[in-house]
Amino acid sequence: MDKFFKLRENKTTVRTEILAGLTTFLSMAYVLFVNPSMLATTGMELKAVFVATILASVVGSLAMGLIANYPIGLAPGMGLNAFFAYTVCAQWGIPWQTALAGVLVSGLVFICLTLSGIREKIVNAIPTELKFAVGAGIGFFIAFLGLKNAGIIVPNESTILALGDLHSGPVLLAVFGIVITVAYMTIGWKGAIFFGMATTAIAGMLFGLIDVPTQVVSSVPSIAPTFGQAIIHLPDIFTPQMLIVILTFFFIDFFDTAGTLVAVATQAGFIKDDKIPRAGRSLFSDSIATVFGAIFGTSTTTSYVESTAGVAVGGRTGLTAVVIAICFSLSLFFSPLLGVITSAVTTPALVIVGILMIGNVAHIDWTKFEVAVPSFFVILMMVLTFSIATGIAIGFIFYPITMVLKGRYKEVHPIMYVMMVLFILYFMFVV
Repeated sequence: MDKFFKLRENKTTVRTEILAGLTTFLSMAYVLFVNPSMLATTGMELKAVFVATILASVVGSLAMGLIANYPIGLAPGMGLNAFFAYTVCAQWGIPWQTALAGVLVSGLVFICLTLSGIREKIVNAIPTELKFAVGAGIGFFIAFLGLKNAGIIVPNESTILALGDLHSGPVLLAVFGIVITVAYMTIGWKGAIFFGMATTAIAGMLFGLIDVPTQVVSSVPSIAPTFGQAIIHLPDIFTPQMLIVILTFFFIDFFDTAGTLVAVATQAGFIKDDKIPRAGRSLFSDSIATVFGAIFGTSTTTSYVESTAGVAVGGRTGLTAVVIAICFSLSLFFSPLLGVITSAVTTPALVIVGILMIGNVAHIDWTKFEVAVPSFFVILMMVLTFSIATGIAIGFIFYPITMVLKGRYKEVHPIMYVMMVLFILYFMFVV
């Protein structure tokens, strides 16, 4: 084990790696319940998605640990699942089976681009400010989504949106969940999001707002309702609308993984001469996870920034990721707990993840108007149109325009001009 994972070379031990794996798992375990509840809104079978979520996380984390030897956990990505459920399926009316096929194709494209080395070139083509704007925009979108689902924010004829009924039990439970999770996060409790959800669920059962489960452990649910649907419906992806879907899946996961890799590598001290060792292997692991996740029946699988929690307690090798995979596999037997995970329970997780992602705005140079305009529209339009894809499209249209008008057209990569034209054509002929 020491030779395979290079434990001594990375100045770590088996005990430390196990502790790091447990820490990261607890920090990202909320996805076990949030992802199925979100994707179930599309008509997908809840328990099947629960199993698919776990299997995708196991495959991804094992690949990251055994192939790349990085202490990074993988699971279906937040933001990507929201785009899948609320934009692709709910707004655009695309069946979830076809959407899964889109995820599968994006994963296959990832594998090809990673093996060819093109993936890095595409990353460099997108301006840094827009990368951060997309991350921040998804943060606002996810937080708004959580507040809406819990009834804290509701429609209003006069003001469009308004505060919900604070005398309602489920709404008060969601507010309590947010407050207690914020408290856990503030004091630095490892796995704060997971324990915040657990505390909220327990409070809901104590006050009769959530039904008490009749059992905690059960046999593994069937994955049959979702397994293989992505392959069966591959012929359905050949439409202009699905092209936008695939590109959006591709884009978000592209930078989500890259950002997580940089964050973990920086915290762990892996970066040397501004380069991340084994970066290609980690990106390849992420691609494999997305392909298998789509086949199992879940939205895009990606690297989780919560992995920094494990690195903070000493995780330095792929053994940490292997421990994460083992923890996820054991979760297969706890499907009865899905019944206690209501929207009030998932809201704290969505809000906290949103808060963490919104921090990306600090890296945008708001003093440069030509940069501020497209960044602003990316963030604002994601929330106002309730569509991650629309926010990205509008921001990517404005960026070349403002840069050209500012006389900085030489700084715009040709790929950005191509994307501007594609998005304009999309609004003209598809939307």
